Amino acid sequence: MPESSPQLLYTPAQRARRDATAWTLVQGILAPVQFLIFGISLYLVIYSLHTGEHTDWALASVVLKTVVLYAIMVTGAIWEKVVFGQYLFAPAFYWEDVVSMGVMALHTAYVWAWWQGAWSPNDLLWLALAAYGSYAINAAQYIRKLRMARLQKTTSADPTSLPTSGAQAST
Repeated sequence: MPESSPQLLYTPAQRARRDATAWTLVQGILAPVQFLIFGISLYLVIYSLHTGEHTDWALASVVLKTVVLYAIMVTGAIWEKVVFGQYLFAPAFYWEDVVSMGVMALHTAYVWAWWQGAWSPNDLLWLALAAYGSYAINAAQYIRKLRMARLQKTTSADPTSLPTSGAQAST
């Protein structure tokens, strides 16, 4: 099983592939769009649970959030393939991908239950909150990795930093 937090997020070759692919830009656009939709939808879901109003808007907003989630998952898998050579579960993003599978399962269960009409609107909204809780955890994981990547870039760009493994500095 991969380490939970590898010291080096990207090798120089992986960083070059990450910086060169258009999929990085796609992820950089979709992630904040998804987060904005999440915020609006979360408000609608909580408002509807609290007041019983605008339930149709709340229910539909979760479907929209799920569509964007699927888009970011598919494009993210392509990005991971380009950068790391595999579609999912690359060591650098192993745990993020594991949690993403749970996020996808909860969102998919919501859409299935919504489509079937088998659950009450209230039950659907509670399922949405569970899905959104898992999404919030997953988003925090990715924000942490983004920060790690920025710190790694800063460290690797610092000409005074010393190698951290295997190499000796010559004077």
